[in-house]
Amino acid sequence: MSGSTPFEFATATRILFGAGKLTEAAPVAATLGKHALVVTGSNPDRAQKLLESLREEGLKSTVHSVAGEPKIADAQAGTECARQNNCDLVIAFGGGSAIDAGKAIAALCTNPGQPLDYLEVIGKGQPLIQSPAPFIAIPTTAGTGAEVTRNAVLSSPEDRVKVSLRHPLMLPKLAIVDPQLTYELPPKITATTGLDALTQLIEPFTCNRANPMTDALCREAIPRAARSLQRACENPTPASREDMALASLHGGLALANSGLGAVHGFAAPIGGMFEAPHGAVCAALLPHVMAANLKALPKENRYIQTARLLTGNPQATAQDAIQWVKNLVQTLKIPGLSAYAITEEDFPAITKKARTASSMKANPVSLDDDQLAGILQAAL
Repeated sequence: MSGSTPFEFATATRILFGAGKLTEAAPVAATLGKHALVVTGSNPDRAQKLLESLREEGLKSTVHSVAGEPKIADAQAGTECARQNNCDLVIAFGGGSAIDAGKAIAALCTNPGQPLDYLEVIGKGQPLIQSPAPFIAIPTTAGTGAEVTRNAVLSSPEDRVKVSLRHPLMLPKLAIVDPQLTYELPPKITATTGLDALTQLIEPFTCNRANPMTDALCREAIPRAARSLQRACENPTPASREDMALASLHGGLALANSGLGAVHGFAAPIGGMFEAPHGAVCAALLPHVMAANLKALPKENRYIQTARLLTGNPQATAQDAIQWVKNLVQTLKIPGLSAYAITEEDFPAITKKARTASSMKANPVSLDDDQLAGILQAAL
């Protein structure tokens, strides 16, 4: 890619990274509002330290918990909660699900109408009219990078699909990435979220919208994920947790400003149609999407550079990248798609929905229905 290629780069107004940075959340929150809606995952007890610090700063807080990946109804319920309690600030504390829910709630509580007025694919896709409520994102997993993206992913059980509420104004006012918040993550969640982070580095680096700034982020972070993901799962250290937190942050910055690819093009409909963890779905698909893309790409392509970043071997080939990812997925015991009751009969519906996913448009090559079905078959 030429260094003169035009591009845009936008992110959270402010990013704080480092062990112990959670302590800076409450003082910043006090400058943004007086009553915070604190959006958490299914276990709000993990946010007690944050809630105590908000009280010490003189802020009121109301907790709204979201169990599992957020549905449109969860965003509506959170919006009603924020309005009823006169919340003027939203803080999300949790994994990508809590952050997506918080992002959506912050947008919806200041804008009229229904979520479907603003949602892509199944809704009207209208732009926001008013700026969202001030939003602070505090991730407690190292995977999604949602703390620095401009969209919120919501599922619609009725339509069996995940869709986005998206607008540049939805970028957080503050993102706090504190690796200490990930220290107690169990191995399974570390593995699936970490593989999501790795996917969100490889796809932006190889996609058709890559740019010099996102390239730099990916080149820095891919080796960090490569050296630390397995270690963080099996024998975590502060250094491996920090590497994965930074890899996740860089992945979020990269995907928000370049794009993704067929892995996430598939992951959105699969996540909406089946009870399947997002990171595990991405992991099951990644090596097979890479293989399909490689067959259709010119001899010189970004997967060669990816291989060298993953392995540290300056002579590595694109095939080495695919094998490296396959080996890691196997080592971390990530199941195939059949573990989620996906069968060949589901391929046409999955493929049809994947074609309309925004992520698919950034895939480095256009894949036909047979190629897409082949990826699904290999990932079973």
